[in-house]
Amino acid sequence: MSLKLYFAPGACSFVPHVLLEMSGAVFEPSMVKLHKGEQNSAEYQAINPRAQVPVLVNAGQPITQILAIVLHLDQIFPQMGFLPTEPLARAQALSTLAWMNNTVHPTFTHIFMPQKFSDQPEVQAALKPYNTQLFRGMLGELQGLVQAAATQGRPWLSGERFGPLDAYSLTLTRWGTIAGITPEAHPDLWDFVQKVAAEPAVARVMARERLQLNMGAPA
Repeated sequence: MSLKLYFAPGACSFVPHVLLEMSGAVFEPSMVKLHKGEQNSAEYQAINPRAQVPVLVNAGQPITQILAIVLHLDQIFPQMGFLPTEPLARAQALSTLAWMNNTVHPTFTHIFMPQKFSDQPEVQAALKPYNTQLFRGMLGELQGLVQAAATQGRPWLSGERFGPLDAYSLTLTRWGTIAGITPEAHPDLWDFVQKVAAEPAVARVMARERLQLNMGAPA
């Protein structure tokens, strides 16, 4: 098995990056510098014409989109238990993962890159505070999932095993600090992502990507 992951530091590609690191498999991490426009190069668009990260290449075949990549990693590393196997628990975990990716994530994009959604400066300016409030509420919902897991005695969001929901929780919470949402706003969520960050594989990926957990704190 030949695996290569195209990732950008701090992006949602952090999720499969962590899962690959946890698997113990040999893989090649390849950094894509979004701020330098490397995703728009002809070389990269030959791999992913949508110019997005992540891309997982397995045996020369590219796989794009978080959900597809996570499902593939769960299938090729079944011993890791990244997703539950019981049908209902699995469906619930995938439902939460889809929500993180298709709702929470794009809400942050409206804050961080409003130019993607309008070429009018006044519209861009209005998008930021409006979506920051939406994102704050979504982090509150995520904190509720963390609290429910703790009440039910589950160490991780989808059960007994660490999985993509936990890695994505760290990414989304970290993004919150970029938007000015402090750790004090969601203390139980913050405690949980600190637990996630303390996992050895997660710590290695954070070091490789040179990530600071609280982007609102002094460097």
